[in-house]
Amino acid sequence: MKVKQLSLFLENKPGALSRPVKLLSRAKLNILTMSIADTQQFGILRFVVRDWEKAKRLLERDGFVVKVSDMVAIEVADKPGGLADILVTVEKARVNLEYMYGFTLKTEGKGVLAFRFDDPDRAIAALQKKGISPIKSVDLFKRLEG
Repeated sequence: MKVKQLSLFLENKPGALSRPVKLLSRAKLNILTMSIADTQQFGILRFVVRDWEKAKRLLERDGFVVKVSDMVAIEVADKPGGLADILVTVEKARVNLEYMYGFTLKTEGKGVLAFRFDDPDRAIAALQKKGISPIKSVDLFKRLEG
């Protein structure tokens, strides 16, 4: 139900993003989704790959500090209110949404978003109680890699 995300701090300068992306590319590790947030001095690269353990080892060997977090991937109806239903459900369970970003996947009128909750297990339980099932990582990777 949870998907592992890797996060790296990068200097906010030209070429900083290329280094980790090239490392992953040479190792044949495909980035399935990613997000970049920045300030004037640094950026945070967050991404999902199928073999996160291999990616983590590779990046750490090259000097990166890598943080692993649990994300919850959820199919969201691509219509007005689709996201609102999910947010209302987790808010009622008193779970905080820290951030989210999308996958480049859309099937049967639904998109897929990755959510970072402060308590992913409680979020999953509340969503399932409401009939919303997060996507299992195995199923997600199959869809993304076709």
